Amino acid sequence: MSPAPDLDGLSNADLKQLVLELLGRVAELERLVATQREEIARLKDLKGRPTIKPRTPSGMDTQTASPRSGRKPGRRGPKASQLTIHEERVMRAAVPAGSRFKGYEDFLVQDLVVRSHGIRIRRERWLTPDGHPIVAPLPDGIVGHFGPDLHRYVLALYHQGQLTIPRLVEHLTLLGVLISKRQVGRLLGDADGLFRQEATAVLRAGLRTARWISVDDTGARHQGRNGTCTQIGNDHFTWFGTTTSKSRLNFLELLRAGHTDYVVNAEALAYMRQRALPQPLIARLAQASETTFSDPPAWQRHLEQVAMPSRPGTLDPVRLATEGAVWGSLKAHGFLPDTVILSDDAGQFDVGEHALCWVHAERLIHQLDTFTDHQRAAQTRMRRLVWWFYRDLKLYRYEPSRRRRSELRRRFDRIFAHRTGFATLDRLLGRLRANKTELLRVLERPEIPLHTNGSENDIRAQVIRRKISAGTRSDMGRACRDAFLGLSKTCRKLGLSFWDYLGDRLRVAHAPAVPGLADLVRARCSPA
Repeated sequence: MSPAPDLDGLSNADLKQLVLELLGRVAELERLVATQREEIARLKDLKGRPTIKPRTPSGMDTQTASPRSGRKPGRRGPKASQLTIHEERVMRAAVPAGSRFKGYEDFLVQDLVVRSHGIRIRRERWLTPDGHPIVAPLPDGIVGHFGPDLHRYVLALYHQGQLTIPRLVEHLTLLGVLISKRQVGRLLGDADGLFRQEATAVLRAGLRTARWISVDDTGARHQGRNGTCTQIGNDHFTWFGTTTSKSRLNFLELLRAGHTDYVVNAEALAYMRQRALPQPLIARLAQASETTFSDPPAWQRHLEQVAMPSRPGTLDPVRLATEGAVWGSLKAHGFLPDTVILSDDAGQFDVGEHALCWVHAERLIHQLDTFTDHQRAAQTRMRRLVWWFYRDLKLYRYEPSRRRRSELRRRFDRIFAHRTGFATLDRLLGRLRANKTELLRVLERPEIPLHTNGSENDIRAQVIRRKISAGTRSDMGRACRDAFLGLSKTCRKLGLSFWDYLGDRLRVAHAPAVPGLADLVRARCSPA
């Protein structure tokens, strides 16, 4: 920087020249500032990758907030009003003579009472004049020699705390409870069927009223053999079912929600046509006088009467006809009226109005093995295009319009019809383009999510249970495990305490009342 001139020694002409030079510099600086502002504005408008931290291995962002929800996280408010005071203690102070009492200063303390509590119940015994003995009944909620509070504690630690039975026994023994593994197993059961019935009621309520459901499955061990645990749910409920099969017929039977009948109606016949069952065989079923069958043996007898051939393979007529009859059954019961089934593209879930998860679609591109710079560049470029398209689909969900719907359809074709010269990637893009209807289901149904993260989060509980336990041994144990895990997830989604729910159902004294979960799910899922 040059030194400032001595203004007092300058003539008028020199001062004018200096002012003109300074004005020129100011004008140049203004032009530079304007240019930088335009560059900054242009950079802000670029469609670049958001700075949101990804939640999936492939980097696909899954938690974009609504553009209309611009609220900043506020400070945490006081929670003292949420506490229930069970005990009040007055602490005395040592004060000198002549002091004046100024009231109390409150200090809230939270504590927990966990200890063994033995109760001797003295039941009256009477003998009637005719010699018949009468003994007073036990209080409600007694299972064996254990009360409802202990019952609730065991269920909460096992299903929500993910403890194993041996560790539960060890924990309770340290607290002074005399209990064995067999007795803990009884407490984990559902002898009355109360919880299993409510889990089934929750599934039926969800299937009748939900606009969409997402599904997933994982491995599960039962009686020393590998099986499959299937998750069905949405933002308001979760249900689990463990079976030995992983077929489409098995999935349809789970969607039947406990019903065992088979129905040949218009929906069943349409399903059979869609699955390419030969038309003469469909005609035999359509022309039969009987259309409803109460159980599998009755259905098998009907298939024999209409001479339905059995050919092992994916196009087995018996299997296709059975799938159609099960589909007709769940439609007859009012399930999936206009419900979209969202999945990860596993073949067994491709039934009804189907949508695909974009995270799994992008993950296929992310997981391709590349060996050259050209292949890596092509993979990166396609992932970036899919990323931008995915982000715009999420924005569309909040402000859908016919014009944007048409633009996104055309843009999908341009992206997945692209040829990169990387043969494996090009074949994958062609496969994804063939799934256009399922991937773009959100354009017609913007209420459905673009991913199955909810299902994967739900089923993680089953994965953890599989890793820490060897599996179930009895059918009752398998059904109870699925029911309790599903009910705990449903309580969480409904904003309820699973602890309070167990207390109400087990008739724990002074436990808050919890309404039927099926009624709450029905109210939440039903359109406003």
